[in-house]
Amino acid sequence: MADTYQPPFRSCVEKGRASGIMCAYNKVNGVPSCADRNLLTETARGLWDFKGYITSDCDAVSILHDVQRYARSPEDAVADVLKAGMDVNCGTYLKNYSKSAVEQKKLPISEIDRALHNLFSVRMRLGLFNGHPSNLLFGNIGAKQVCSDEHQQLALEAARAGIVLLKNSDRLLPLSKDKTASLAVIGPNANSAETLLGNYQGPPCKFISPLQSLQGYVKNTMYHQGCNSVNCNSAEIEKAVEMAKTVDYVVLVMGLDQTQETEYHDRENLVLPGQQQSLVSAVAAAAKRPVVLVLICGGPVDVSFAKKHPKIGAILWAGYPGQAGGIALAEIIFGDHNPGGKLPMTWYPQEFTKIPMTDMRMRPDPSSGYPGRTHRFYKGKKVFHFGHGLSYSKYSYEFISVTQNNLQLTQLSNTQAVKDSDSVHYLSVSDIDKEGCEKAKFLAIIGVKNQGEMDGKHPVLLFMRPAQGRNGNPIKQLIGFHSVMLKAGERAELEFELNPCEHLSRANEDGVMVVEEGSVSLLVGDEEYPLSVVV
Repeated sequence: MADTYQPPFRSCVEKGRASGIMCAYNKVNGVPSCADRNLLTETARGLWDFKGYITSDCDAVSILHDVQRYARSPEDAVADVLKAGMDVNCGTYLKNYSKSAVEQKKLPISEIDRALHNLFSVRMRLGLFNGHPSNLLFGNIGAKQVCSDEHQQLALEAARAGIVLLKNSDRLLPLSKDKTASLAVIGPNANSAETLLGNYQGPPCKFISPLQSLQGYVKNTMYHQGCNSVNCNSAEIEKAVEMAKTVDYVVLVMGLDQTQETEYHDRENLVLPGQQQSLVSAVAAAAKRPVVLVLICGGPVDVSFAKKHPKIGAILWAGYPGQAGGIALAEIIFGDHNPGGKLPMTWYPQEFTKIPMTDMRMRPDPSSGYPGRTHRFYKGKKVFHFGHGLSYSKYSYEFISVTQNNLQLTQLSNTQAVKDSDSVHYLSVSDIDKEGCEKAKFLAIIGVKNQGEMDGKHPVLLFMRPAQGRNGNPIKQLIGFHSVMLKAGERAELEFELNPCEHLSRANEDGVMVVEEGSVSLLVGDEEYPLSVVV
């Protein structure tokens, strides 16, 4: 909880000034999240100074009574969540049982007043009581405003930035716009603009599939669906193979859709569904030149076969890139955009599915063979690692300066450092006050140069690697990133502000965030900069 699950929420509250938090269905140490006062009131509002409203996930309050049997009655469920600090219910329990909970003296009126205060405070900050809605700044938003040129350009920029080039053997990509006379586009996701949207989406301003976008580059473009659907229970492999033999290049648009991964529908496998892999392999073997494989999917897919296949020259992961995803893919494939996306997650192999999804331990357990989770702790085989992503340009890095390489934290705490079971001295972050953490901040200046022939937007990822061999320490962890637009041959210097209390700390076995003495390293690309921490 302390060093994995809570930090993203804390960052959104403290740095992003979020106004809404949703409590989930799960229980932590036997207490449902929406009934956990320590989580909602003491942590979010107390420790993080959250100034907003807290809502339940849909029907989470009823689940306390109907499914989890945590509350004896509906009135108890309502009382539990409101006393914990929740403000509004996605569902009907608060509407139906708050009055009876008050009448049964299970819920004081003061808790309802508190919840209303939080809800109406946010509405006031939004200006919802400043007059008739039609006269307010956002009172007349329609399709014309939503689908403005500026917003559609933003959708395109988002799609471009999110697409990740996973493989590009012998610089197959970008394809030549002048020398590509014929193209085959094959796959169940090739002509589906709807799949690009993912889920929880509004109606797009326009639909443009990958096939339609690629046809804009090559007039002689042929298409075959390859599979009956994404589940690929039936595949016309022979027809796809015959088409692949006749063209200059082949783009296979495969992956998943909402029939394979969505809310209430978890995946049981990490491989491509049905006969997709057989189709890809057969087409690649038959094609004149190495093929391009495009994966449209939200979660990772074990495409180890494609990573190793000599006739699969390039792999692109698009996620669910939205309405402009087809355009962005075509731009990248034909070199009108230089890809710069990085994977936001580790891509695990199929064997990872043997681990129960309910085992949420982060750290590995060598005694049982448990490999751990996430780039910070996972020690098993990887298909692609967190942060992986290629470009048509090569970028080089150097540490220009680090304002502190010997961090003396002893004087920042009123308490003395203590030893853990491994005889390592550490300070609790809670013993270093906010002012002390501010004083301990230091800067890392990193130079980055675009050594390629194309302009590109490049994310620079800064990692920290603690001393190895200590129980519970991460292998490495991301502590900062900046994106920079660099022309071909251009160089820039990026400034990272680092706080030892945040960036060099870890959770001990008691869930307490601590800063340990010893050596740590800053990592960017293949460059490494050593630091020493004294507590």
